[in-house]
Amino acid sequence: QLQASGGGLVKVGGSLRLSCAAPGFSFDDYAIGWFRQTPGKEREGVSCISRSGRYTGYIEHVKGRFTISRDNAKNTVCLQMDSLKPEDTAVYYCAAGDSINWHVRLGPHEYNYWGQGTLVTVSS
Repeated sequence: QLQASGGGLVKVGGSLRLSCAAPGFSFDDYAIGWFRQTPGKEREGVSCISRSGRYTGYIEHVKGRFTISRDNAKNTVCLQMDSLKPEDTAVYYCAAGDSINWHVRLGPHEYNYWGQGTLVTVSS
């Protein structure tokens, strides 16, 4: 089971650090992705990281503001979110995939296991 945490209320320009933990998981067998969703919209891939952590991916409008990292020894993936904007407001989910097609690495259908979301609210 994946567990996302770290969401909260922050002002525009502020920062949050999301964590995805997976106790009991063979963590380094999986690529990990972060996704977000707002009411009435489809789930959107935000960032992902390969099993080793060597490769990462981001959607265009978070590049330079968000940084994904992982610590396989601690079974944890983090998403550092800086310079937050109101449009970053969403429920954020982490997910694990064991056979990601890296060409579509931010597609939700690539991921097998999902955690509960954590709400991020950016106020103006």
